[in-house]
Amino acid sequence: MRKIILAAAVAGAALGLAACSQTADEATDAADAAAADAAAVADDATAVTEEATTEAVDGAEAAVEGAEAAVEETTEAAAE
Repeated sequence: MRKIILAAAVAGAALGLAACSQTADEATDAADAAAADAAAVADDATAVTEEATTEAVDGAEAAVEGAEAAVEETTEAAAE
């Protein structure tokens, strides 16, 4: 009788450990997936920021060129 109770207790403990192990594996997989998603979002945000910076620099360069042209036109008009 004691062996049957002991065997049942050992089986229950093994089942409990197996259940905890599976839950830990699932939690690890979920954490890995969340980390991958966070990395993808960060990469997307970086790409958008780089694109916006490039567009801002291009716009600033165009504004400087326009200002230079305006100054040249004004200087030429004043000289006449």
